[in-house]
Formats: sequence, structure tokens, C-alpha cells
Amino acid sequence: MAEQQSAESGRVEHATIGRLKEAFAGQGLKVSEYRGDTTVVVPAEKLHEVMTFLRDDGESKYDFLSDVFGVDYLNYPKAEARFGVIYNLVSYKFNRRLFVKVLLNPTLDTTGIEEDPALHLDSVCDLWPGAEWNERETFDMFGIRFDGHPDLRRILTWEDYPAHPLRKDYPLVGRGEREQYAVLDRESA
Repeated sequence: MAEQQSAESGRVEHATIGRLKEAFAGQGLKVSEYRGDTTVVVPAEKLHEVMTFLRDDGESKYDFLSDVFGVDYLNYPKAEARFGVIYNLVSYKFNRRLFVKVLLNPTLDTTGIEEDPALHLDSVCDLWPGAEWNERETFDMFGIRFDGHPDLRRILTWEDYPAHPLRKDYPLVGRGEREQYAVLDRESA
């Protein structure tokens, strides 16, 4: 049976959740459901272990990583952390989708490009090679580093870009980047 009905709430529980709760009992996993989508919040230090389980477990078989993206929860009501990294997993065998979220809090001032030791996660490129570009984009836009990534460098901005532009404390008008561009006209191009 793909899904199980919870006796106390009458709600249908995602079939993978029982397997995860059994395999990672007492590991700090949190589960939420919103509009039919199930999200599991995983501690950062357990991410790679949980993702390996979800890919390799015979009753889970999440064989496709659809997306990896970052979220900045700055000034978000009741936010548990400043940043979130969300993984969108798909099991083609069982026709299921599961979101795995990791919450991170910076320990340094987050406005610059300095490396914050609290904003590190294990890369999942060894599990799903397609994560490479998505992790690079998350690093570029939010400053979250993925340890073990085969080529972690900026993907949308230049290497010496002075910030991470999708952070909510980044000014909407930028920090003078546009003023530094040389203006080209048809004759000089």
C-alpha cells in the first residue's frame, strides 16, 4: 500500500515517512504536509545519510533529484532558521514526490562573501550527479557551500562578485555593480 491512513487524524500519511521514522528514530526529523506535499526537515549533519537511505531503500527508491534550491527566511514570521535548502526528490518506481529540507543559521554577518562555517552542507552530487549545477546556483545566490562538490564555483555571477544576490538583505538596486560596467555602443562592440 503506497499510503497509510493515520488513525487519530484520518489524514493519509506519505508512505516514505514511516520508513524514515523507523530508520532514523530519535534523529531529529520533523515532518510537515501542506496541500498534498510532504516535507521532511533533516538536521544538517544527517542530510547525506538520509538522502542515501531515500535513494537506496527498496521501499523508497527516490531515483531522481528534480531540484535543489535555497530560501532566505529573513524577517519571515516564526522562522526557525535564516536559510533553508530544499531538495525535491521523485520516485518514478512508486510515483511519489518528497521534499527534504535542511535549515541553517549563519554565525557571521551575512552581507558579504566571507565563508561562514555554519553554512556548509554535504553535497549530494555523489548520489545524484544532476545536483551539481543546482548546488552551484544555491552557493552563488545564497552563499551556502556544499562540501564534497566536484566543482563548487559561481555559476550565474562572476567569481569575484561581492555578495550573494538572493539573500533578502541584499539591496534591490545592487551595490554599484551596474555602475562598474563599461557602456558599449554599436561602433565599439
